[in-house]
Amino acid sequence: MDDDARPAARLTVLSGPSGVGKDSVIELIRARSPWVWLSVSVTTRKMRDYEVDGVHYYFVDRPEFERMIADGDLLEWAEFAGNLYGTPRKAVEARLHNGEPVLLKIDLQGARQVRAAMPEAQLVFLAPPSVEELKRRLIGRGTDDEETIRRRLVHADEELAAENEFDVTVVNDQVERAAEELVGLLGSSFLTPAQPQSSA
Repeated sequence: MDDDARPAARLTVLSGPSGVGKDSVIELIRARSPWVWLSVSVTTRKMRDYEVDGVHYYFVDRPEFERMIADGDLLEWAEFAGNLYGTPRKAVEARLHNGEPVLLKIDLQGARQVRAAMPEAQLVFLAPPSVEELKRRLIGRGTDDEETIRRRLVHADEELAAENEFDVTVVNDQVERAAEELVGLLGSSFLTPAQPQSSA
């Protein structure tokens, strides 16, 4: 059967240090590869002016988030800077059941929880071209005080040290190339044109 030749639909997790450009890569994939289903996280933080509920995040209050934890409705969750973030489990499982690959952008802590909950998930680490470039991006934002920058740099070092926990590393030296490489890892042969097989 043709179905036997298809790679099984699985969850692909994208993670990496703050400032590496995860949002830029995700936005490009959203624009150029609309067939990729991007899991939308739920959060208790305030919605920013440019954000749309249900597109960037599902925005809920803390009691509702805590109810979701208690009911087992989250695949993973974490608290960061006083706000809660998590991945709704049912939506992910429904897409996978339908044979669709799912892409999820979360932090290192969340990636570890997903690995424990779904060992078959593919974990992709988005890396900067160099540590120096990452630190330049974090310092160069110009919107944070020195203590915030210091904490962010320490956190980035911890995240970079976890790279070997991931299945694949994609270097974000150019957003377009990184996005293309990530889409190629999703293994969705039934949603993209079949490539001719070369005979050995």
